[in-house]
Amino acid sequence: MIDDTPLLDHGDLDLESAERVTYRIEQGFRYDYDAPVESVRQRLVVVPPARHGDVHRRAHRVEVTGAPVRRQVRRDAAGNTIVRVHAARVESSVEFRVAAIVERVRGDGPPTLPESALTDQRLLRATRLTAPDDRLRELATSLRHGADGLALAERICVAVHSAVTYEWGVTTVETTAAEALAGGRGVCQDNAHLMLALCHLVGLPARYVSGHLLGQGGTHAWVEVLVPGDGAAVAVPFDPCHGRRADAGYVTVATGRDYADVAPTSGTYVGSSGGRLTTSRQVGVIAVAA
Repeated sequence: MIDDTPLLDHGDLDLESAERVTYRIEQGFRYDYDAPVESVRQRLVVVPPARHGDVHRRAHRVEVTGAPVRRQVRRDAAGNTIVRVHAARVESSVEFRVAAIVERVRGDGPPTLPESALTDQRLLRATRLTAPDDRLRELATSLRHGADGLALAERICVAVHSAVTYEWGVTTVETTAAEALAGGRGVCQDNAHLMLALCHLVGLPARYVSGHLLGQGGTHAWVEVLVPGDGAAVAVPFDPCHGRRADAGYVTVATGRDYADVAPTSGTYVGSSGGRLTTSRQVGVIAVAA
């Protein structure tokens, strides 16, 4: 059940020491059209996983208003929940809303994958958005010296944070890691792509994470680096946008090779009308147990 329990002021809470932390996620995407459009097909990656390390999904719902729709829900190869929606016709607007309750249980983490993930080429090979250029290769070489494993991942995280100044509106979802490094400005997804590119160059398996950061206005992105641990691959989260490891203020929604794998909303429609997207988001803590 998803209720309207007031959000707590997470700034006054010791989330790291709590035995249990319960979060509520509410997110909406509204498309407005100047004239009726047809065959609207939307792909939503907005539902948190049933479990991601110490975080468990307790309840969720996805609502669509504005048009009759058919929907299909499935899990992709990475275990992400993919909601596909088809509306034969939308007169003027359609809105997609997700609400979820997730609970972090201390001691239930971290996320693990089969040991084979350490050599999985999908987590080691560059994508279009993380493809290296000469400058990236030079930076990777300089960072690799004298470090490996998590120490090297820490070094890369700090270097990326120093290399890219946060500035909204100067990059797009099509901006590559090489372009972000050259420009020196960008947002969280640019930092994540740059860290992924460097991890791949030094042989660290890593993946893109889409999710939420408490206190931030929009969807956030960070990186999980995989390291060996007790016959498994352990996912260790780093946020290069803030130059630190992720903690209890972060809630994962999906993982992939880059942003294109896990874009929260994407789709197509048939019609000459232009579409305008309006988003909303509220994520916070509703309960803490010491």
